[in-house]
Parts: sequence; structure tokens; C-alpha cells
Amino acid sequence: MSRKNITVMIVTFILEVIITYFIASFFSVRFIEVMFFTGMAFAGGVFYFSSSGGAMSRLFASQVSGRTGIIQKRERFTYTIGPVFTASFIFFLIGLVFFILLVWGIIPPSET
Repeated sequence: MSRKNITVMIVTFILEVIITYFIASFFSVRFIEVMFFTGMAFAGGVFYFSSSGGAMSRLFASQVSGRTGIIQKRERFTYTIGPVFTASFIFFLIGLVFFILLVWGIIPPSET
């Protein structure tokens, strides 16, 4: 991995931690209790906005074709895994581990 990709991953991870911290403090819950859900939202959002083609593209192309009568060329679904998605997916996996530990009772519930 290049130094640029590692820097982008670290910055992305720090931003996700900060956003998750503010969400957790807003709802008065522990950081690890919302980490899974915010990680899932980050990874899903990055995947959605960095891919091309797919179901949404076909839907919009069909709507335009129906309105104008012009048939558009279909795009194939493509996705390239970048450092932002990698960092978001790692954050999601860490949150998943903590969520499983919370559900199984290995990490005790908060005492508030």
C-alpha cells in the first residue's frame, strides 16, 4: 500500500470515530454500542456512492427512456475498492465484534 492510501485510511478512520463519538454522546450511550451501526452506515454509504451501474442506474435509465423514448446504453455494475471503503469496512468489522460481545453479555451493560 502506498503512503497516500494509508494516510487516507487513517484520516477516514479518525473522522468516523469522531462522528460516532458525537452520535453516542447525543444519544447518551456508549461509543461501542453505536459503532456497529455507524460502521454499517459508513461502509454502505461509501459503497453506494463509489460504485457505478447497478440497480439504481438501471432504474434512472428506464425512467428517462420511458419519458423521452431514447434508449440509453446500460452500464455494467463496477466497483473499485479504495482506501475509504477499506477503512469504513474495518470500522464496521470492529463494531461488529463489539456488538456481538455486547449481545452475548461478555461486555456488561452500562451502569447509568
